[in-house]
Amino acid sequence: MDISILSYFSGGGFLDLGFELENFKTVWSNEISIEISEIYNSGMSSTLNKDMKISSNNSISDIDISSHKKNMIKKINSKIWGIIGGPPCPDFSVGGKNKGRNGDLGKLSQIYVNHICELQPSFFVFENVKGLVKTKKHKEFFIELIEQLKKNGYAVDYKLLNALNFGIPQDRERIIMLGVKKNLYNQVFNKKYIDEYNWFPWPNEKYPDAKNAFEWNKIDDTETLKKIPNELKVGNYILDQGKLSMLPNSNEYFNPKSSKFDEIKEGDTSKKSFKRLHRNKYSPTVAYGNNEVHLHPEQKRRLSVREALRIQTVPDSYVINGNISLSTKFKVIGNGVPVKLANEIAKSIKNLLNKAIKSN
Repeated sequence: MDISILSYFSGGGFLDLGFELENFKTVWSNEISIEISEIYNSGMSSTLNKDMKISSNNSISDIDISSHKKNMIKKINSKIWGIIGGPPCPDFSVGGKNKGRNGDLGKLSQIYVNHICELQPSFFVFENVKGLVKTKKHKEFFIELIEQLKKNGYAVDYKLLNALNFGIPQDRERIIMLGVKKNLYNQVFNKKYIDEYNWFPWPNEKYPDAKNAFEWNKIDDTETLKKIPNELKVGNYILDQGKLSMLPNSNEYFNPKSSKFDEIKEGDTSKKSFKRLHRNKYSPTVAYGNNEVHLHPEQKRRLSVREALRIQTVPDSYVINGNISLSTKFKVIGNGVPVKLANEIAKSIKNLLNKAIKSN
């Protein structure tokens, strides 16, 4: 059974893609940037082999919820449906300005939750940076959002997930909050929901605590290297230049100008910027902003668009066409949820929803 979803803050569609690959159907999507929307339209359409286009370029703060609700009722073609999205995170980021709920971007988290409470989907997903639960004032705001959702009929759970633990070659921690209508919870668990956590069947971690489970400080040792799964090594994704050169977006990267491209050794990610990846290790968090520069393990250049997509486990069928700036491409990739992780979350939600459907 196809389950309809509304996608907020869609970006390049990586979160959407993870759900689409599990037979969820995106019936509405929202992205304020026209240029980023072109990336979504191109990449999602080429990967899913169907016409995918951003539905709305309005800021959600400008969307009238009442009218939006009426329009969505016409679009949603399944009894059980959901809302997914990752509100902008800079105001909650540990390395950001920490404006939190009062920042222009931070306010969007509240508006997003308001939309969920008003539209009343069967389930929702809220993704954000770990600063939302690791910084005291942000955690207080986060708990307020949870209480609002509970009061509006949702059983809520959340967990800090690291992409690396799921077989993704990247140390990327993100908070995932999700919820289902209390009546669905009651059907699945055969009991009334009382304020509690740790009820959601989170996807199994393939490599629990992967940062400490392997001897990353001994990756130059042949025997140690054999014990580290290839899928956790960046080189497994980006060193086959023969194959990569045949793929779209593989020769798109910023021209090297700094002397640092020659000076920084493979695996040196100690600096705030200019981090050179190691072929036999995972990547630091993919965050290709103005100050974050990730260098190719072997070559004296930055990563290409295709290499960055691969580290985010985006399928090679995802193609970015059009006259779009490199800065925008890397911004979209850095802001996205790894597709493999999005898909694992989608599977867990689908399994839970199927149990609710069967219990009816």
